[in-house]
Amino acid sequence: MTQTATRLLLSDVTVGDSLPSLSYDVTATTVVVGALATRDWRPQHHDYHFATERNGVKNIFLNSPNQLAWFERYVTDWTGPTGRVGYLSFRMIDSIFPGDTMVFTATVTNVETDELGCGWAEVDIAVKVGDKVCTTCKGRVALPTSPDDNPWSRRGETWVPQPRRGEDQKPRA
Repeated sequence: MTQTATRLLLSDVTVGDSLPSLSYDVTATTVVVGALATRDWRPQHHDYHFATERNGVKNIFLNSPNQLAWFERYVTDWTGPTGRVGYLSFRMIDSIFPGDTMVFTATVTNVETDELGCGWAEVDIAVKVGDKVCTTCKGRVALPTSPDDNPWSRRGETWVPQPRRGEDQKPRA
């Protein structure tokens, strides 16, 4: 997948749409640089012997903030420069190691315009290594509702990244 300057509009998106997949070959550098960038000095993310001998895993592995950054990249590669991530919530099921090829796929689960006029697309994302799902993610991203709209111009009361809930509605898990 290559990033383009195309502006994805909310009207271009429908429930059930599949996002283009993103495939990436993970290296030790991918793991270590991600840990360093997030100031995660825990040795399981950079010390092979610690990871294998002390933690009992097969290698160093991606940390949570590194995976979050990959989710942000994946979503914004799809939306283009005016897509603005409202939130991402993910669950790590299995580790991702050097030598793995992680493949991101996603489906649009909801498309709406909130009471403030902000357009939103919700997506369910999975990261697989081979046939194994390693991480799942739910996300909400703001998209322009017209060619002259830009979610990045929203501030304060006009930027509500999580949906408002009534008293009788449960918060999202």
